Amino acid sequence: MKIAIPKEIREGETRVAVVPGMINLLKQNDHEILLEQGAGEAATFQDEAYRNAGATIITDPVELLGAAEVVLKVQPPQINPELNKHEIDLIPEGTTLISFLAPLDNRALLLKLAERRITSFALEFIPRITRAQSMDALSSMATIAGYKAVLIAADHLKKIFPLLMTAAGTIPPANVFVLGAGVAGLQAIATAKRLGARVEAFDPRPAVKEQVESLGAQFVEMELPEDAETASGYAKLLPEEFIKKEQAAIANCLPRIDVAITTAQVFGQRAPLLITEEMVALMRPGSVIIDLAAEQGGNCALTQANQIVEKNGVQVFGMVNLPAALPTHASQMYSKNITNLFRHLFPTAERQFDFNDEITKSACLTHQGEIVNQIVKEAFARGDKSNE
Repeated sequence: MKIAIPKEIREGETRVAVVPGMINLLKQNDHEILLEQGAGEAATFQDEAYRNAGATIITDPVELLGAAEVVLKVQPPQINPELNKHEIDLIPEGTTLISFLAPLDNRALLLKLAERRITSFALEFIPRITRAQSMDALSSMATIAGYKAVLIAADHLKKIFPLLMTAAGTIPPANVFVLGAGVAGLQAIATAKRLGARVEAFDPRPAVKEQVESLGAQFVEMELPEDAETASGYAKLLPEEFIKKEQAAIANCLPRIDVAITTAQVFGQRAPLLITEEMVALMRPGSVIIDLAAEQGGNCALTQANQIVEKNGVQVFGMVNLPAALPTHASQMYSKNITNLFRHLFPTAERQFDFNDEITKSACLTHQGEIVNQIVKEAFARGDKSNE
């Protein structure tokens, strides 16, 4: 098959779907790799490296996508502003697309994929099971985001993170509070500890307490629900009564906090509101909030996606697409994930999908002109976050 890797056209996107080191794996079973010229440059991967790895460099994106039998991307397809054409319209009918697709925010895109009989697989729908860990791009990108969030906080906080004992006196460590101890939260905890901060963390899932404490952070205690995550390992949307208790526990901590990093997200739902505007006022002037859930509505009431909001001397950063700020390693990790998924979907040269397999079935959104993913179909039927 001809596997096409286009240059990402979303504003601010610097990652590339496949790095040169993965080309050889994709070429197995006599596949041909087509790469759009300059696709990896923003992530520091030059065309020559791809050419040396065995890829063919194509200058024209229309030619590239028109020849594709499989397309590997990072961002969902969109209208190419230079061509004034949607990327989906440039892809032949019957092609396979593997990418992040954000389907619950992109109903129109899903309908377009189905209309053109494109078989699509979304990396955010990879099930959280042991044998799919090597394909889990959400976790890979969350690792990058958690790390970068701490660096952004350290850069904007008007204090240093570590304890210093000097002839000029003792400087206490910064107090960092991480809300949500998933992959991003745990990486944020680890990074803040390496920088010398005193770290506290909160998560409604009791099972993560041991992980938080193993990284040297203090776990904020409160009465926790027994059933706070789905069978797939995602956090559940918790009752309003518990959210209020959660906010009260968080509010008790905020007066002593210098940096709050919020990472709480619920798959397919608006992010839970953990810090109200009134709670922000409890923080000291000069404090910083880094909200990694900005694209899902934010964990802080003041969060605005891709903007910095200041209130009472507290800066609130609405972080969007943070992995693109570290494109070299983000691309390397994503490339490994998407290559492993491709090889799982196409274990041989035969183009047959095994929909009895949990990974294949869960990740597939459209096939043979239909939306086939049950979660997406149910969300559209309810009208959840559908974007016409």
